[in-house]
Amino acid sequence: MTEIKSFADRYLEKFMSRKLLVWLTTTGLLFADKLDGEQFVAISLVYIGLQGMADIAATWKSGRPNSK
Repeated sequence: MTEIKSFADRYLEKFMSRKLLVWLTTTGLLFADKLDGEQFVAISLVYIGLQGMADIAATWKSGRPNSK
């Protein structure tokens, strides 16, 4: 199971950002009537905002973008 997850994570990260994945997930839940519009916006803004801040902090600390 770990090998499958590792493989999926590696290729998912290459082809799709986590921000896009969150957006697609919340959009799917919105269309499945599991979320309303306000919840969709709240989840999207919180995750994208927090991830953006984490990216900025990592860039500032390392001096170069996308270092992990």
